[in-house]
Amino acid sequence: MKYFIVLLFIFFIGQHSFAQTHKEQIAAFRQNYKDDFLKDPRSPLKQDDLQFLRFYDADSIYRVTAKAELLTNQSTFIIPTFSGAGSQYVRYAQLSFKLKGKPMQLTIYKSIALSQNPAFSNYLFLPFTNATNGSETYGGGRYIDLTTKDIKNGSIVIDFNKAYNPYCAFSSGYSCPKPPDENRIDMAVEAGEKTLGKGIDPNLH
Repeated sequence: MKYFIVLLFIFFIGQHSFAQTHKEQIAAFRQNYKDDFLKDPRSPLKQDDLQFLRFYDADSIYRVTAKAELLTNQSTFIIPTFSGAGSQYVRYAQLSFKLKGKPMQLTIYKSIALSQNPAFSNYLFLPFTNATNGSETYGGGRYIDLTTKDIKNGSIVIDFNKAYNPYCAFSSGYSCPKPPDENRIDMAVEAGEKTLGKGIDPNLH
């Protein structure tokens, strides 16, 4: 019995440490996210605006491992932007996973323009919409950044806690890709970035 209690204690500590580690990872990610606004000369937000950024509490239930099926012989297509323009992408991989016990599928895209830049040649784009859009989160959907190196042995970790708003959520005048209909999640993904906490109508852009 004594050994069982010890093992149970070790298990509890291990689980607690993982939760803390994940929260710390998300906190660091969000701090870097805020810092990037101040580094980008085209940023829609300034130092005084950062206090109004809002996020769901980090929740490891929204960190999932997905099966990644690489797609071959895909034709390029245009993902339109909210401004009416568009950019060329190719479907790179089909993701299959469960979120809160419900089977899901999403597609990862690769930008043709960025793939020609050595600094961003491994960049993958995961835009999505869900049931929180237009209320708690930006009406136009959110993005998650990934790379080809994140796919290992046919699997990839998707952390919706890292979902962030496009610049269009904060101001007009930006060219932001609109998540394709195939990347609609028919449930509330209560993770990642919320709408800005001051005077922004998420349905304007």
